[in-house]
Amino acid sequence: MSLDLTKVAAQVGSMVARLKASGEQRQRRLQKALDTLNNKSIDIEGLKNKIDSSQTTWLVPGLVDGLDLHYQPPPLPPEFTVIATDGSNIDVDRHQSTRCYLINIGAVVLDYGSNPQALLDSSPALYFGDEEMVIAADDKGRAQPIEGALLGIKRAVDECHRLAELAKELPKDSSALALLDGSLILWGLAGQTYPDFVTEALLVKGFLRHLEEIKRLNAERRLALASYISFPRSTDVVNALRVALCPHETIDTDKDCGECTMRECEAVAGVQDRELFGSTLAEGERSALFSSQSKIVRDHYGGHWVYFFYLRVDGEIARVEIPQWVAQDETLLNLTHGLVLDQCRRGQGYPVALAEAHEQAVVTGADRESFWQLVETLLIGEHLPTPTSAKSFSKRTRWV
Repeated sequence: MSLDLTKVAAQVGSMVARLKASGEQRQRRLQKALDTLNNKSIDIEGLKNKIDSSQTTWLVPGLVDGLDLHYQPPPLPPEFTVIATDGSNIDVDRHQSTRCYLINIGAVVLDYGSNPQALLDSSPALYFGDEEMVIAADDKGRAQPIEGALLGIKRAVDECHRLAELAKELPKDSSALALLDGSLILWGLAGQTYPDFVTEALLVKGFLRHLEEIKRLNAERRLALASYISFPRSTDVVNALRVALCPHETIDTDKDCGECTMRECEAVAGVQDRELFGSTLAEGERSALFSSQSKIVRDHYGGHWVYFFYLRVDGEIARVEIPQWVAQDETLLNLTHGLVLDQCRRGQGYPVALAEAHEQAVVTGADRESFWQLVETLLIGEHLPTPTSAKSFSKRTRWV
């Protein structure tokens, strides 16, 4: 049975009415955030020190070159290449006859200039067997199954691995941008979700090692790396404004906020960074640079420390993340700004290389069904047992 929208309509109407009623308050908060962002009397160095010495329960970025700066797009090189990867997967299904998973990585190489050409490819990889279904600790006494959210993280590592392989094939003396979709920060590994040996395997020996491979290629070519986040929901920069508005010289939110009666920082709470920069950036402009202060970055990323800026493209504000070695090289930073913007303009607001990589990678519901049917058919052909759950059988059977 499909969703009965007539039973939901009244609830949707109530939601819309509440959103409309809160619009004026939200606009006041946005205006306060804009006033704070553009306040020339703010001591940026003092704010940097205040941020560094404070302990907040909300994520506050490091300030690199101020708060309200914005930069025009740089000119494009006459010849350049954009490479991108994206992935999809078929997860482990405990109701199926065998335990396995599949990761499909889409890859795109787009050459622009006097000899334009495109390479579009996909690389499916099937994982099975005890050694491939888990991440094992060095002592062999512990293991973490690869499925669900952890499979999504492994897919991100495989995307970066494929990107590094593509980058190695770039000609010397070329100008190129390597693009990933989503964040450079593997947020799924933050906190105490997984044991340390999982973080070591996927992040330190996986994702960061591939970033290092890409970085080393700059010895013979200009190669920038970035990740693109469309319609971001982050509030990092707004949180920096909250620190600026707080009357305390240093902040410890666990100790101070419960007893605070002024709550001046609440005047901008709830505003998102994209709303803030949507009112300040012109088409094609990027914001100032900021650095992530998340614990996982501080603990593990080292020379690949994540920086970010916001970019206005066709009315949308996107978040672009780059590693430290790109952020601190003006040539690579400008190359990232220019080529990401160019890709978005060619792709109707979204980087065309990422869109094409997604098309190569996508695994549909029909693909998943065909995959499991293939597995079952081949198992039967080899006279191997194919036990499935009653739930799986029920889903494929119409009873009424």
